[in-house]
Amino acid sequence: MVILIDEQSDLPIYQQIRDQIVMGISSGKLKPEEQLPTVRQLATEIGINTMTVSKAYQLLKQEGYIVAQRRNGARVRSAFPLETQLSDSNRMLLKRIASEAKLNGLTEEAFLTECKKAFGGEE
Repeated sequence: MVILIDEQSDLPIYQQIRDQIVMGISSGKLKPEEQLPTVRQLATEIGINTMTVSKAYQLLKQEGYIVAQRRNGARVRSAFPLETQLSDSNRMLLKRIASEAKLNGLTEEAFLTECKKAFGGEE
């Protein structure tokens, strides 16, 4: 698993790890039941503190993306409940992104095109 950390980002490193794992699950790069690296392995691989990786894994577990057991480590959840709408926090995030796009001159059509690309997992 390749996690790329942007040291210049305002986003905390644990959040970058969390986001990249969620995107990996969504895109199919990380399969259901796939074993994730141990906290120590991932921290060593990307050269960060183990507590940072641990915080990312705890957040992923809390949000239901992974299951973690002491004996078996962390794995991608086998199935996800089907949701018919965005959570309140994701709706607010989408509104913020749409507002920023609008203020920066993106047309609605261009914004929707970007949303479709993101939804489809395109870069």
